[in-house]
Amino acid sequence: MTALAATETLAFDREHLWHPYTSMTEPTPVRLVTEASGAVLTVDGREVVDGMSSWWSAIHGYRHPVLDAAVVDQIGSFSHVMFGGLTHEPAVELGKRLVSITPEPLQRVFLADSGSVSVEVAMKMVLQYQRGVGRPDRTRMLTVLGGYHGDTFDCMSVTDPVGGMHSMWAGLLPQQVFAPQPPAADATEAEIAAWATTLRHIADQHHHELAGIIVEPLLQGAGGMHPYPAACLQVFREIADEHGLVLVFDEIATGFGRTGHLFVSELVTPDILCVGKALTGGYLTLAAVLTTDEVARGISASESGVVMHGPTFMGNPLACAVATASIDLLLSQDWAGTVERIGTRLAAGLEPLRALPGVVDVRTIGAVGVVQLDHPVDVAAATDAAIEAGVWLRPFRDLVYAMPPYVTSDEELDLLIAGIGAAVRAG
Repeated sequence: MTALAATETLAFDREHLWHPYTSMTEPTPVRLVTEASGAVLTVDGREVVDGMSSWWSAIHGYRHPVLDAAVVDQIGSFSHVMFGGLTHEPAVELGKRLVSITPEPLQRVFLADSGSVSVEVAMKMVLQYQRGVGRPDRTRMLTVLGGYHGDTFDCMSVTDPVGGMHSMWAGLLPQQVFAPQPPAADATEAEIAAWATTLRHIADQHHHELAGIIVEPLLQGAGGMHPYPAACLQVFREIADEHGLVLVFDEIATGFGRTGHLFVSELVTPDILCVGKALTGGYLTLAAVLTTDEVARGISASESGVVMHGPTFMGNPLACAVATASIDLLLSQDWAGTVERIGTRLAAGLEPLRALPGVVDVRTIGAVGVVQLDHPVDVAAATDAAIEAGVWLRPFRDLVYAMPPYVTSDEELDLLIAGIGAAVRAG
């Protein structure tokens, strides 16, 4: 692209296109991507290491030949067909993969458009299940502070009401029940027990109106990149079982190996599992909701007898084909070793940043590295500094963090670590 064409493209963008969480009257500056390959983006004509995996989705990097081929091959047959009354091999094959790699009780698969939509569908399922088993008065969800589940309406209602970016809608959203945030990953047994006691007390108080529990297991993502102890997952499971609640794990961010587990649900099995983001390797938007047979029977016993949701692009063949290819590619490799390699290098490289002024914490889990500041990040300054260091980052709130593609080399990781340091110093 010529310099003139790039200037014209950016000018039109500034005047007409909305970007996430930006103003139309005073838009945040954006940079132009013209190419991407492996773990590298070409941004404003400069090659930079992508520390974001395009918001945690492009786990295999960009222009992977296996995933490219899957899309091209499917286009040769058909790109889309309605899923109402019809089916196709890409959807069936993806369903087989998802059932085989998730916990055995999760046998039913709903293919949704996006992560937020999958959470909406899951919450509908929870309410329909309670109606189907004769408890229609149970209409509220129990969740924890610090969570983030998407930007659509029901998703906003279970996202942290203060720190989750949706406080302006508080009076219009369904009123859910919030418990304290789980303790930090290095919490003592006593701290975990105290948190569990509080959670149980809240559940006891509200059990007559609660339909389900929804949480991000092991790692809260966009709400603050907060890892917490695996022991907390069993507490959620026990409370759900005690009170007849449907347990929903939102693994949209954590699924497909990011935390070091293929799915955190391997540790404790939920009744409903939402997956997305890395499902297609970042190629196309797609998510899935998996449920147990018990949940499916309860939904079928409700007055509608069906799941009351049916997106136009449900089960899109292109997305299903590349998702299956992405899963097969992941499982054909030592993904666990790769995640450990990335995490180990991030932990060692980021730890010295703890000594910098304004840094309050450095933490890692799986292939995730986080530096937390004692003030909101100056996003523009931090981004500029990272770009100058050869890295693309997207800080938010008080966090400078990275979730790099699994194909990121050690040399690229070192560059990424240096870029995070530059962003922290500038932000």
